[in-house]
Amino acid sequence: MNAPISPSLAEPARMQRVEARGRIGVRRDGAATRLADLFQEGAAKIRIPRSHAAGETLEAVLINTAGGLTGGDRVNWQASAGEGAHLSLTTQACEKVYKASAGTATVDISLRAGAGGAVAWLPQETILYDRAAFSRSMDVALAADAECLIVEALLLGRKAMGETVRNAAFRDRWRVRVGGHLVHAEDFRFEGDAAQLFSRIATGNRAAAMATILMVGHRAEASLAQARAMIANHASVGSGVQAGIRAGVSFWRVGPADGKSGKLLARIVAEDGYRLRSLLQPLIGLLNGKAGLPKIWST
Repeated sequence: MNAPISPSLAEPARMQRVEARGRIGVRRDGAATRLADLFQEGAAKIRIPRSHAAGETLEAVLINTAGGLTGGDRVNWQASAGEGAHLSLTTQACEKVYKASAGTATVDISLRAGAGGAVAWLPQETILYDRAAFSRSMDVALAADAECLIVEALLLGRKAMGETVRNAAFRDRWRVRVGGHLVHAEDFRFEGDAAQLFSRIATGNRAAAMATILMVGHRAEASLAQARAMIANHASVGSGVQAGIRAGVSFWRVGPADGKSGKLLARIVAEDGYRLRSLLQPLIGLLNGKAGLPKIWST
């Protein structure tokens, strides 16, 4: 009954890992966008604030109930906006990627928008901790006259807590197509001492926070001048919150030759997350049209 446990050569039991999937689809119903499809599995949960349920844009909040990610965790998000429907997605909180004992935490994202539809991917920041390993892929397919807004922000630890990321692995892969044409492709990857890498002038100039904003659609060109003015005005202050932040924005005509689609691309680097948000929030409010900044970003 109390016999000692014998040693074993068997492989140790695999630690429990997150396996999560969430899917949401919306449709146009008169002047409103309404829910058409919803699926949740594992730690992936999707909530729809009541105040936004019957508007032109349906806002959904994505939740990882595991509280963060670590090596071996896998999360898949899928979102689609039907013809004329508008969908805005955000997260309940920052996604935290913790130290990995083995393996890589992976997040796969698939976004779709039909004719005249729009989808906005606006999660709060991802916080990468020391010795974390994280890989994210994003696949976006838009009809010729659809549009999307994608925002991804990354924090290298929390500066206020004195955290420094000395060893981490990160990879981010985006592919965006309009009418079947590839209009945006990027791969961002780093491994090793992130603090040292981004302290260099050519890579980050002491940045510990960064963001990419991509807008694809017919409104992109018209938004360029306002986005540039907002960035210039932010930089002109030159002190306080605005110090320690740099940004730029550009525009290209993309998509089918007979279309009116274009892409606006902005990059921001900052010394910390607080400074990053000081510019990121107004830019999202500008580029996300009538839907503006998700309310949860302000809570």
